[in-house]
Amino acid sequence: MVQIDELHIYPIKSCRGISVPSAAVGARGLDGDRRYMLVDASGRFLTQREHARMALIDVRPADAGFEVQAPGMPALAVPRALDGGTRCQVRVWRDTVEALLAPEEHSLWFSEYMGFACGLVYQASHQHRPVTHDCAQFDDEVSFADAAPLLLVSTASLADLNARLAQPVTMRRFRPNVVVTAGAAFAEDAWGAVAIGAVELAAGWACSRCILTTIDPESGEKDPHGEPLETLKAYRRIGARVMFGRNLIPRRLGTIRVGDAVRVQ
Repeated sequence: MVQIDELHIYPIKSCRGISVPSAAVGARGLDGDRRYMLVDASGRFLTQREHARMALIDVRPADAGFEVQAPGMPALAVPRALDGGTRCQVRVWRDTVEALLAPEEHSLWFSEYMGFACGLVYQASHQHRPVTHDCAQFDDEVSFADAAPLLLVSTASLADLNARLAQPVTMRRFRPNVVVTAGAAFAEDAWGAVAIGAVELAAGWACSRCILTTIDPESGEKDPHGEPLETLKAYRRIGARVMFGRNLIPRRLGTIRVGDAVRVQ
């Protein structure tokens, strides 16, 4: 039987995530996932790909939202959502979308840690970003995630990869929202749809992986041998891309929980 093994949200894009026992599935993905993002002075998004030290920015749940911590920095309180603020234009890959700029003290905190001027921005409920993949419907939308509302990875797929590595890696390298048990490695490649209780998800497309997977989430250091990406290239390459995990698009909303059975088509 396929079931949910772990659920994760990443409140600030490319910072550490939070493991949760349950989560509401909205049109943009799991509630609270990647609604915040760091941008540079030009409004372009920042990630661990260019700034590996973002892996050390820890985000924890707090009464009024989140507590953010990083080496050498005092704790920073970030609200779960911004009710208002200065509107700005930001860029995520090829998308230019509207966002709200967080208060100055937040941007100053992140600028000090990163070592250059940057800002914290938030995607409000009235600010939309469409899913642009061919699998998407006209009204599908996404948060500040790279491309899709949710990412699913199976424990069997990770076990298959780790059997090929000299040094096994944890699931944290791949930053999934939904981790499931599955009988066969990469069974998710063939799934057409996923149902969890009343929630229905279209299994959109395979997730293309990049150098972010080579960054140790504990130390923030890149693997000197480019692992696990180099090993994945040997057997998970489709054209120029390396695939691991499956992107999902919500079709029917609701709440999902660790331990829930997953029905696949």
